[in-house]
Amino acid sequence: MKTGLDRRRFLTGLGAALWASPAIARAPETSIRPVARGEDLRLRSQPDPAALIERAQLGDRVSFALMDLNSGEMLETHAADLAQPPASVAKALTAAYALESLGPDFRFETRLLATGPITEGTLEGDLILAGGGDPTLDTDGLADLADQLRAAGITKVAGAFKVAGGALPDLPLIDPDQPDHVGYNPAVAGLNLNYNRVHFGWKRNGSGYEVTMDARSERYRPDVRMARMKVEPRAVPIYTYADREGRDDWTVARDALGDGGARWLPVRKPALYAGEVFQTLAKAQGISLPPPQVMPAPPATGETVARLESGPLRVILRDMLHWSTNLTAEIVGMTATLQRSGAAPASLRDSARAMNAWAAARFGLTTMDFVDHSGLGDASRISAPDMVRALREVRRSRGLKPLLKPVPMKDERGRPIGQHPLVVHAKTGTLNFVSGLAGFIDVSEGRELVFAIFAADLNRRATLTEDQRERPEGGRSWNARAKSLQQALIERWGVVYAA
Repeated sequence: MKTGLDRRRFLTGLGAALWASPAIARAPETSIRPVARGEDLRLRSQPDPAALIERAQLGDRVSFALMDLNSGEMLETHAADLAQPPASVAKALTAAYALESLGPDFRFETRLLATGPITEGTLEGDLILAGGGDPTLDTDGLADLADQLRAAGITKVAGAFKVAGGALPDLPLIDPDQPDHVGYNPAVAGLNLNYNRVHFGWKRNGSGYEVTMDARSERYRPDVRMARMKVEPRAVPIYTYADREGRDDWTVARDALGDGGARWLPVRKPALYAGEVFQTLAKAQGISLPPPQVMPAPPATGETVARLESGPLRVILRDMLHWSTNLTAEIVGMTATLQRSGAAPASLRDSARAMNAWAAARFGLTTMDFVDHSGLGDASRISAPDMVRALREVRRSRGLKPLLKPVPMKDERGRPIGQHPLVVHAKTGTLNFVSGLAGFIDVSEGRELVFAIFAADLNRRATLTEDQRERPEGGRSWNARAKSLQQALIERWGVVYAA
C-alpha cells in the first residue's frame, strides 16, 4: 500500500517530467494559492490552471470545476458560468436519468406475435416481429428468435409478416448536422438491429469492385437488400445517400476505395432492416415468410410465440458509457421519458427537455439544456459546476462510478502509466473542436474528487463544410491538446488535494 508521501512524491516527480516535455512546455514557478512557511515545497512547483489553459491554445471556451465528494466543497473553478457543449459526457447524466426512471434491472423485450391459430405447422394469421426498443438487439438475437419460432411448430405463415417498432417514435437520424455516412448517427426506433448499422465491404476485382452489404454479427452474416451500394467513377463526394424506392440507396467514389476495406454505414429504415434479416434467418430454419411489411405499432391482441430479453439496464449502461454508443443513449433516454410521463416523446428534443426538467428538479441545475441524450448535437449546453453537482449526487445515490470507464494517466509519449497513484473513472466526450471529460478521482485513501473539464472552439467548428466534418484539418491536434490539458489539470489536483 502506498503512503500519502509516496503518492505525493510520485505525482510531483511525474508532473515535473510531463511538463518539461516539448509538447507541454515548462510549468510556472508559483502555485495559485499562498504557501505557508514550512509547508511542503511540492506545492510551489504546481502549474497555474490559467497558464495551462493558455498554453493549450484551445480557444476562449475552456471551463472546469472541481469538488470534494464527501463535503461538497467546490475547490476550484474556471469560467464557472460558461455553459458548454458536453459531447458524450452527456451520457453520464442520461445513465442517471435511466437508472432512476427504469431501475437497474429493467430489461427490453423483443417478441414474435401470432394473430391466428397454428394448424399443421401453418400460422393461420399474421406473424409480427414487435420491437421493445432494445438497443442491443443483434443478428444473433434474431437468430435465437427464429429458433424459438421453429420450436413453436411454425414452418409457414398464411398471412402477412409484419414488423413494428412499438411505443418509441421512428426517427431517421440523431443529428441532422452530421455527415450522411457516419455509423454513429443512425436512425432511432422501437425496433433496432446491430445499432442500426449495415456492414459495407469492398474488394478490387480487376478493373472494378466487388461490394457486399450485410448484417454481420458474431455468428451470422446475412446479405441485406434494403441497403444498396453503387461504385461511381468520381473523387468527391466520397458517399451520397438517397431514400429511393423504399430503400437506403448509397453511392461511393471509386477513387476513395483503394484495394479493399470495410466500414459500418447507418441504416435509415430500421424496421425494414430487421424484418428482412429475420426473414433470411427464418428461411435458414426452414420457415417460409413473405416479405416484411412495416406497421406503426403491434396489434393489441396476439399470442406471443417467442420472446427475447436484453441484458439488465445496468449492464447496458456500463457498455454504453465504455463504448459511447449514441443509439443506446437515445433509446434509454426516450424509454425513461416514456416511463415517467406515460407517453412516448415526439422527438429527441422533447425527450431531452423532459430530462432537463428532471435534472433541474433533482439536482437544482440551472444551466443544463440538452437537445438529445447522447451529446451528439452540439447545441446541448451545461456548465462545469452543474455537471459536477449532478455527478456528486448520482455517485452518492445511484452508484454511477462503477459504470464509468477507468481513464489511465499517460506519460509524455502517450503510454499508460502502470501503478499510477491517481485512479480516475470518467466519461469522455469528443466532437470536432469540442472535448470534455468528467468523473471522479481517487487522490488518496478516503478522499475522492469530482471534476468536469470542457473545451470548445465553436467558431472553428461552425466553419466546417459537410465534407470536412469527419476528419477536419487541425482537429486531431486540437483534440490532443485538449486531452493533454485534461491530464495536466488532473495531475495538478492529485498533488494539491492529496492531503
